[in-house]
Amino acid sequence: MAYLKVGLVGAGVFGGYHANKIAASAKTRFTGIFDPDQARAEALAEKHGTSTFKSEADLHASCDAVLVACPATYHEAVVEGALQAGLHVLVEKPLALHGASAKALAALADSNRLVLQVGHQERLVLEAMGFYEIDESPIAIESVREGPPSPEGRAGDVSVIWDLMIHDIDIAVTLAGTDAKARGEGRRHHTPHIDEAVADLEFPSGASAVIKASRAAPERRRAMTVTYPSGTISVDFLTRKVENSTPYTIRADVSEVLPDSLGAADEAFFAACLGERPTPIPGREAAEAVRLAELIEQTALQTIGA
Repeated sequence: MAYLKVGLVGAGVFGGYHANKIAASAKTRFTGIFDPDQARAEALAEKHGTSTFKSEADLHASCDAVLVACPATYHEAVVEGALQAGLHVLVEKPLALHGASAKALAALADSNRLVLQVGHQERLVLEAMGFYEIDESPIAIESVREGPPSPEGRAGDVSVIWDLMIHDIDIAVTLAGTDAKARGEGRRHHTPHIDEAVADLEFPSGASAVIKASRAAPERRRAMTVTYPSGTISVDFLTRKVENSTPYTIRADVSEVLPDSLGAADEAFFAACLGERPTPIPGREAAEAVRLAELIEQTALQTIGA
């Protein structure tokens, strides 16, 4: 059986999650890890019986593909370096912090026939629930994703728009289409960046979306309501409660068909690199969420005088 030589950039929390998937897959050989924090890289490498590298270039020379799980501010440079080295790339969201940069990375991957996949694995959840089987276009989407501040300051290098909201922006694009207009409002709380934001999207079809995100909320909330011509579907992703007045079947509990969305996304990436299937979350599609997130952040900063 053919296998993929896979390296990892980033040995933090999400790097650890991806390391577990690389090590467990029958499709891969875990060639090693690069992280500027050598001690952290060595600890993770020891856990999985693999190597560490002193530079990204050294890591590139050892593998066919890399998973990128470093802080978001470094995604663009790390992804570009790996693509320039001729490697397939799976990068945690967001693909980049500028729409033009994301589009350029996607074009680079496509022109070199390389797989570029982005960590919007909630697309797989929507598919498992049955949203992709609906043959109507939505009229309106409302999403909320909130939680308390992270005790370890995770993702404090970027705003909540890039940290949390980007997931729901991608979902809105997946359901309602591209080329939306976007604007946002924001507030700071415990970081120098926007910690609470509301975005309004208007799609060419006439559909609209209101997306709320916070990492300064007293408790966790994760919900979505999608209105179609035939009715409304409301989902509470924490309680797995679904209210559905449409004629379409939506599965509230997908744990049997999709027990591990991150693992499924990583496996799909490995398979795509081996030519077994297309990637389910290509960079050229994820770039649209980056474009909108940049617009939302620019207008949100204006609301707080930044």
